Amino acid sequence: MGAAALMTMSDDAKAATEWAEHFQGNYRLMTPEEKAEARTRLERRYSAEYGKKVTVDGTEAQPGVLMGYALNVRKCIGCRRCVKACVEENNQSRGKNPGERIEWIQVLRMERGEFATDKMNHGYPEGLGIQVGGNAYTPAGQVLEGQYRYEPEAVPEKDATYMPIACMQCEKPPCVKVCPVRTTYREADGPVVIDYNWCIGCRMCMSACPYWARRINLTNPVLPKEEMNPVTHYLGNRPRMRGVVEKCHWCLQRTRKGRYPACVEVCPVGARKFGNLLDPESEVSLILARKNVFRLKAELNTFPKFFYFYD
Repeated sequence: MGAAALMTMSDDAKAATEWAEHFQGNYRLMTPEEKAEARTRLERRYSAEYGKKVTVDGTEAQPGVLMGYALNVRKCIGCRRCVKACVEENNQSRGKNPGERIEWIQVLRMERGEFATDKMNHGYPEGLGIQVGGNAYTPAGQVLEGQYRYEPEAVPEKDATYMPIACMQCEKPPCVKVCPVRTTYREADGPVVIDYNWCIGCRMCMSACPYWARRINLTNPVLPKEEMNPVTHYLGNRPRMRGVVEKCHWCLQRTRKGRYPACVEVCPVGARKFGNLLDPESEVSLILARKNVFRLKAELNTFPKFFYFYD
């Protein structure tokens, strides 16, 4: 049936392209002509499916560029505008049922704690609590104790700090090592990407990632036609299908055109910075040179290109 649909040159874009997509090779191993043909097929199908002109860009990594990201943890107010902007820009599923809502960025709310004298005698087994002190369960902002879902009346909250987390775009990505079909890989300019057409949904990359940065489409993605962003990149924000993994890619459809990622543009306090790590005058390079900088879970030797800093 699939061969017949292709041979008859059906006007039904979906019928004519899905089988061709099924038989296409791994994107990074294609010739330039094959890549262009694959993108054209997707443009036809997406345009018919969403009722608008959809472009699928294929801009390659530029020489002399290594993307980097820096986030000021002192400035973040926990508003999560970055989360919403990311969802809208990158065509993430936004359904209401379990498994239908995908967000690449997590903002963790962490309580500010203090050690108090009046808790000294609350330890156990008795008295001063030689084994367990009375201040043992005082919150002190540890990341693993952070809240992922929080609904305050206003932000920032007086007793909280915030820690946004997304893909760290590691220089030594463990997710790439474990992928059995090599559908996820590091691009020359830094981002770790996914060829969705080759993803088999095994979720080994999700298990290997120490930053909880990957999501899987357990159901058919919920992407309303009127909300679909028609400016896409093949390795970036093009619509995904059920059963494939997705993640942040630093908005390739933007950054390879000289623009900031959506989360950087929307941040109301300027906590997010982005630039070329090979350019000593870029925002990120100047932050690395002048600020107190750290990487999350640096002991794992994944060498993230996502840095946290504070003034």
